[in-house]
Amino acid sequence: MTTIRRNPNVMWREEDQALAEAREGLERGDDVGDVGTAVLFSGGTMLSVNYLGMEIWKLCDNISVDQLVAELLTQFEVEEELLRQDVTEFIQQLLQKGFIEYAE
Repeated sequence: MTTIRRNPNVMWREEDQALAEAREGLERGDDVGDVGTAVLFSGGTMLSVNYLGMEIWKLCDNISVDQLVAELLTQFEVEEELLRQDVTEFIQQLLQKGFIEYAE
């Protein structure tokens, strides 16, 4: 089974104020997709990620895409197909930037 894992050279931090804002917005049912809740750094590249991106990043520790989607479905009220599409696109972005890698 192919799994995803974080590049150990990537530094990251959660943005506490933005994270609180995103959580409050989610509780109200707001769209918080533009709220950057974490920042990833590696090799001079920086990426600000939203709440979903942060949760995906945290789970990228020898996990398959199917397992990742299944776990996220327990956290978010969203259609599986839409979530799978968002996860796949974000994973591709992380791969291109070298923040994650695939492992067998």
